Amino acid sequence: MSARWVYVNGQFVRHGQAMVHVEDRGYQLADGIYEVWAVFNGALADSEGHFERLWRSLDELRIPHPMSRAALEVVLKEAVRRNRVREGLVYLQVTRGVAKRDHAFPHPSTPPAVVIVARGLDRAATEAKAAGGISVITTPENRWGRCDIKTVGLLPNALAKQAARERGAGEAWFVDDLGLVTEGASSNAWIVDGEGNLRTRDTNANILRGVTRRSVMDLLAKEGLTLQEKPFTPEEAKAAREAFITGAGSLVMPVVAVDGHPVGDGKPGPLATRLRALYIEHAQKSGI
Repeated sequence: MSARWVYVNGQFVRHGQAMVHVEDRGYQLADGIYEVWAVFNGALADSEGHFERLWRSLDELRIPHPMSRAALEVVLKEAVRRNRVREGLVYLQVTRGVAKRDHAFPHPSTPPAVVIVARGLDRAATEAKAAGGISVITTPENRWGRCDIKTVGLLPNALAKQAARERGAGEAWFVDDLGLVTEGASSNAWIVDGEGNLRTRDTNANILRGVTRRSVMDLLAKEGLTLQEKPFTPEEAKAAREAFITGAGSLVMPVVAVDGHPVGDGKPGPLATRLRALYIEHAQKSGI
């Protein structure tokens, strides 16, 4: 569902008329960050986690906060309202701003540039997709060493995602030099291994600190379920009882095959299915 209105540097404009400057550092140098909120019933889900990660990403890159949280909440909600989004996603991008092209930072007085896009999703279609599960492929880890920052430098992710699409898969998992899965191109990776242990990689490996990942971990604790923040190999994933990914767009999405090999019985596993239902219930209650 297309966006009708886009917020660009202080004002809402029609989607077809939205533009950024040719010397925006995000366009020229990927010098910016982004954040994505899932929208349930018109509210921004997991808001605290997303704002926390947003401020951290900006601070790590030393980009000034473009506005206060209170002001940003108003703008995000207005983007949702103007685009009549009840179920969907809101995308926020902040760059270091517009300045004459130079690798070094521009003058500190340069204001950050802000773009916000809100779009609706067909939740019935996404639930149908989750009911069948997705397959993933593995690909060598070739991204920069600060994947913990949600930067707009996503070329390796885009290439990995395209490779997955061309092979009929829904996601790609990066594999590091030690042969261990780091994370997905736009998600965090999880398995229930052959011994029944629920595992996902720890964030000390400079993977993205997924907000949905954190919420799922909280839900696991509430349910009395044990998690191991421990990496796994593609071979362990293929031999696992279950696998799934988490993210603002995918929520909790069962994985039924890895590199063409069925996971478990090749169907969405019971834990992934249960966690998806629990997360959606949580997201519907946690929005602002």
